[in-house]
Amino acid sequence: MWLLRAAQGQLRRRPRWGPRRDAVRRGASSSSRPAAGGAAGVRALVFRQHGEPLKVVELKNLESSPLGRSDARVKMLAAPVNPADINVIQGTYGILPELPAVAGNEGVGQVVEVGSAVTGVKPGDWVIPVNGGLGTWRAEVVANEKSFIGIPSDIPLHCAATLSINPCTAYRMLLDFEQLQPGDSVIQNGANSAVGQAVIQIAAALGLRTINIVRDRPDLQKLTDRLKDLGAEHVFTEEEMRKPEMKDFFKNFPRPQLALNCVGGKSSTELMRHLGHGGTMVTYGGMARQPITASVSSFIFKDLKLRGFWMTQWKKDQGTGAGDAKTKTPSILQGQNEPTTQEAP
Repeated sequence: MWLLRAAQGQLRRRPRWGPRRDAVRRGASSSSRPAAGGAAGVRALVFRQHGEPLKVVELKNLESSPLGRSDARVKMLAAPVNPADINVIQGTYGILPELPAVAGNEGVGQVVEVGSAVTGVKPGDWVIPVNGGLGTWRAEVVANEKSFIGIPSDIPLHCAATLSINPCTAYRMLLDFEQLQPGDSVIQNGANSAVGQAVIQIAAALGLRTINIVRDRPDLQKLTDRLKDLGAEHVFTEEEMRKPEMKDFFKNFPRPQLALNCVGGKSSTELMRHLGHGGTMVTYGGMARQPITASVSSFIFKDLKLRGFWMTQWKKDQGTGAGDAKTKTPSILQGQNEPTTQEAP
């Protein structure tokens, strides 16, 4: 997770940038692009072409950016590696930055200096990015103060670094697609992922019951205990969900009206099989890299709905700019009952 601390031993230093690409991609941020000249100052993980991260990401020394009147200089404390970060580097994500670019969309930092017109943050504050594309895999970021949201500094560091994407995704999916009431159930695959762990905790806080699917593994009981400690009601493997005994399980457990899919392939088909009539499956990831296959009968006889969710698009649809982002952030992301995330294989 702590990429900036571990990368030096894995990535090669290269003496030159090479030619810049002329094409400008959507989502670029001036603060996510390496400063001209590459003078020593700020260490950053940079890619100048798309490809496999270990081949194209370089540890560079960048020129320290000047501080504008409305800017904040932020020392990055920690930045996670999300699947979306890898996809951006590979060039397969929905929004790509102008190259060369500093990688990383999420993280937590501490304000060390502010411009003369800054009123929203002050030195010492902990902050997280409002939007992706900031280029968080670096030692220091300089950007307009509206690019950041202040958070309490007593949140565990790894929770703070992963606060802006995964818990938000979990929260919105639980609220936006079905009108769930306390006692209703939700089924999800990839339950040990960061989003999955957030779903478990937020669902429990909302009084929702959860069916959580994980891959089989030697330490399955340890993982099951850990997820139940977070609030999971039931944990099954993919293989267990396919057994005939599941019919008996659902005689005493309400059929879920909401399924959350981050895997795809056979796993997503299994989610749909267990959904109740008129239920919705929301896809927010595709870690299996396999298409979703739905039977005709699931639409005709069960009237199932298939939807997608992307946090970036949600922010665009809501018109959430930096200035009002905090007012639209649920209390769970403003220091009250912040979700716990743990490393889970």
